[in-house]
Amino acid sequence: MSSAADPSPRAHGVGGTTEELRRSNLARILGLVHRRGELSRAELTRLTGLNRSTIGNITSELRDLGLVTESMPESGVSSRAGRPSPIVAASGDVAAIAVNPEVDAIHVGLVTLGGRVSRRVRIETSAAPSSADVVELARAAIAGLLALQPTPLRIVGVGLAVPGLVRTADGQVRSADHLGWVDEPLTEMMAEATGYRTVAANAAQLGMRAESVFGAGRGVDDLVYLIGGASGIGGGVVTGGQLLTGAEGYAAEFGHTFVASDGVACTCGSTGCFEAEVTQGALLDSVGLGASEVDALAGRLRESTDPAVLDLVRRDRELVRIALRNAVNLFNPAMVIVGGFLAALYADDAIADLAADSIAASRESLAVAPALLGPDQLMVGAAELVFSELLLDPAAILGV
Repeated sequence: MSSAADPSPRAHGVGGTTEELRRSNLARILGLVHRRGELSRAELTRLTGLNRSTIGNITSELRDLGLVTESMPESGVSSRAGRPSPIVAASGDVAAIAVNPEVDAIHVGLVTLGGRVSRRVRIETSAAPSSADVVELARAAIAGLLALQPTPLRIVGVGLAVPGLVRTADGQVRSADHLGWVDEPLTEMMAEATGYRTVAANAAQLGMRAESVFGAGRGVDDLVYLIGGASGIGGGVVTGGQLLTGAEGYAAEFGHTFVASDGVACTCGSTGCFEAEVTQGALLDSVGLGASEVDALAGRLRESTDPAVLDLVRRDRELVRIALRNAVNLFNPAMVIVGGFLAALYADDAIADLAADSIAASRESLAVAPALLGPDQLMVGAAELVFSELLLDPAAILGV
């Protein structure tokens, strides 16, 4: 492989190949430290196949751009003989703002490079917020979070994790049934209110993105993801390492999988939909918890001996199995990840049996696991959407 420091014909070809290679190497190294955590220059050399001199030049440039930090390992940490190799880590001063509106609250957080949620706030609402409510409350929360920072952050942009259908082309929210939204220009409104570049996508797909990069799905090329929240049930599919989006970005609406022939009406206008039959609100009510106490739901459900609670859990589990059977039979994933309140229905040892009704051959090597990132999933996923452009071409987004 040629590098910017290698005197090869490719490196000196026409059309700015040297510059293209430099930008590609910057993206490659930044992506590694962002997704894998801190790495020594020696490890980066081994992982990329680039020579030590090239790695040194790239990490120095990324450091000068303020995207990574370099430090010497603590005494005694390195087992290698000779001069210790500097440790490269994603900068904690570069951050994205994540916003996730739900029917009962708006979640706002700061997420730094490396997928770390540094601060977050939940703003409870008495009713489903309008798009204008979301923009105004988020704008105020962002100002408050940034004011608490001991040192200024370089904000790359705002990522919106929306519980609804978001058009890929322009971030228009086509519909968010639980919020009562139709054709809301939320992305444009947020950008105008905050002054930051703003991008948006379906919340569940962003949760899956976070789990794929930093969580249970890391390194898995064929994946189905299901998540339940206050605004319903969503999900996503990765097949052959590529996110399944559909023509406009609306694919994998698992919340509207048909699971009950005698089911109740859904906000989409149909009946028997997964998210109409299995709800976070009903489970919270069954064990006497409020909307803000969802983190305690799994423990309460496990401890309960109330026959009504046990019946509800039993029925919900059966409907989850129906939805999952359809997903596994359709997509033949290597892994299924279950997050949000859906994971609260299962103890870790029981969740593995979720796909027992699927085609035998499709589940022979299937792993079923709870999401690892917990409540951070949507924050991290929204930030990944923001960081994607920076990671693709660090120099370009910073204008150098």
